[in-house]
Amino acid sequence: MDDTELEPSELGTQSYWQKTYAKEIINFEEHGDPGDVWFGEDSAYRVIKWICQCGIPQDTAVIDLGCGNGYTLSELAREGFTNLLGVDYCQEAIVLAEKVAQKQFPFIRFQVFDILNDDVRNLGGKFGLVHDKGTYDAISLNPDNPKQQREKYIEQATEMLAEDGLFVITSCNWTDDELLKQFSEKMKLKCVIPTPQFTFGGKVGSMVSSVVFVKK
Repeated sequence: MDDTELEPSELGTQSYWQKTYAKEIINFEEHGDPGDVWFGEDSAYRVIKWICQCGIPQDTAVIDLGCGNGYTLSELAREGFTNLLGVDYCQEAIVLAEKVAQKQFPFIRFQVFDILNDDVRNLGGKFGLVHDKGTYDAISLNPDNPKQQREKYIEQATEMLAEDGLFVITSCNWTDDELLKQFSEKMKLKCVIPTPQFTFGGKVGSMVSSVVFVKK
């Protein structure tokens, strides 16, 4: 794995997210505002569109790692997916997600689960699609042993993936190539979901990277 780690940030701490989602619960209850979409709706929509067009059955078991307010799962439910589980290590995020989903999509399940410390067997089975938008990034920003924690995350994500399952990750901190290198021991590349690119100083880059892996 690459020895280069990201600068630590409060975004990598559980306390930051607990405070954030506690505020968002109040905002939702008072104003009906479900909160922000991590990395923006455009990047989320591209991934959701890809999932809908990739050919997996709509009853495929789907898990969203670090589901936050449940936006991705609600959008997949809107597209016809029926077997949806959102997990987050913040109780506050789960409370918010349940409140947001309960009227339109009461069948979406939510569960408090810490991917670094909890047993994958507690999730009740393997998943045909494992989705992450921002959780691996947050773990990478943790002030304490981020490399070790990233490795634990990759091990756990692989463990919950069905043999023919897809792992879809979106990152704004790591490039496609960095993700490929970091996940290469446990997973292999299926494809890169195209994202808008920009040119700066003669170099072409992307604002976010969305990569699809399968088990080795």
